[in-house]
Amino acid sequence: MTEARKRVYTTPAGVQLCSLDAIGVEGARNFVLQIGDAFFHGFVVRRGDEVFGYVDQCPHQGLPLARKLDDYLTPDKTLVNCAWHGALFRVEDGMCVGGPCAGARLSPWPVRVANGIVETA
Repeated sequence: MTEARKRVYTTPAGVQLCSLDAIGVEGARNFVLQIGDAFFHGFVVRRGDEVFGYVDQCPHQGLPLARKLDDYLTPDKTLVNCAWHGALFRVEDGMCVGGPCAGARLSPWPVRVANGIVETA
């Protein structure tokens, strides 16, 4: 029997994640960080030179948002999409604007760009 991995929902500041160029200009990327003996699951969405980070957990039922690695955005790349139940979230603030958890928000994950590197804030 395998033991369930512990999860954490915050990260320390200053952890370098990737170069800004590693995320498409209108793209998203998944990150899993080991924090001690636990794991953090999050994703970053890029809009030009800005980045927005969120904990990878839908407020509807607590599932990760993507079924496929890095597949967080709607086809037109304007909203974050929960692949399980179709909830739609604004990139800029994580507010659910459609689906079963309308009015709820994604949990923010503070990230920033410093010298071309995406890092935790």
